Amino acid sequence: MSGLTSYLVFFACIVLIFGIVTMGLNLQWGFTGIFNAGVVGFYAIGGYTQAILTAAPAAGHFGNFGLPWLVGIVAAMAVTGLAAWLIGWITIGLRDDYLAITSFGIAVTIQLITLNWSELTGGPNGLTRIARPLAVVFDTPAAFNLWFLALLVLVTAAVYAALERMLRSPWGRVLRAIREDELAAVSLGKSARSFRIQAFAIGSMLMGLAGALYVSFIGFVSPFDFLPIFTFQAWAMLIVGGSGNNRGALLGALVVWSIWTASGIAVTKFVLPSFAAQGAAVQVILIGLALMLVLLYRPRGLLGERAMVSRHADP
Repeated sequence: MSGLTSYLVFFACIVLIFGIVTMGLNLQWGFTGIFNAGVVGFYAIGGYTQAILTAAPAAGHFGNFGLPWLVGIVAAMAVTGLAAWLIGWITIGLRDDYLAITSFGIAVTIQLITLNWSELTGGPNGLTRIARPLAVVFDTPAAFNLWFLALLVLVTAAVYAALERMLRSPWGRVLRAIREDELAAVSLGKSARSFRIQAFAIGSMLMGLAGALYVSFIGFVSPFDFLPIFTFQAWAMLIVGGSGNNRGALLGALVVWSIWTASGIAVTKFVLPSFAAQGAAVQVILIGLALMLVLLYRPRGLLGERAMVSRHADP
């Protein structure tokens, strides 16, 4: 496999992982109107749960249980969902701005815990030797990346299909009703709080799943994988692609990550070395520019929410 092909496979894997995160955020914001500014926190919970449960045993750690990969994936989703349910139960009634501040603060707290609780998380050194599915069979980096890409395609397709089915159900219609007019939905006997907590927990479970897949793919995890910039990236992907549309969430992941990586390569490879340290700033500026252009010319995103047409026949 050529160097370019290997890079494109790696790039596609990261895009699909981001796509799962963005679909989870889309369920929360695009369909329910929940402003989650702590995306990276739930991504980190899933990633560290996977790492702690599946990493090979090591001296000085009371995690590293060496459990099978699939056990880690299921546990990552369960732990993230439980954490989101508890957080949602406490905070979901807050107004959007207060909810955003609270969720951001929780995400920062989680990142600080991963940085300082060295006995469990490895601290700034992180955790290594994390279980990777069928790594013995696909024993070269190129072969493993290609296999993992196929796995991610299947997982992403399954998540997309499940979300589409859920959102076309009466449950999904209630979420839209709460987003558009919560008071009207409550007047019809629907518990807005209950439905919002459910959407918050399920969306966060998807973020946890993505975090677990990421650390399984890389084989390493550290607190510096979960910086607040990740939340900015996820929101940019959703806004650019179009909230309220899962295809838009996937397209936004592709577009924004393409801009992010292309600008990073351009700065480090083709700009004077003295400016290389400002690469991250250039990336943020370009993503901000993309957001401005989308909001100006495509306010609903590249693929906005599809109109819901009544199926009732005329009398």
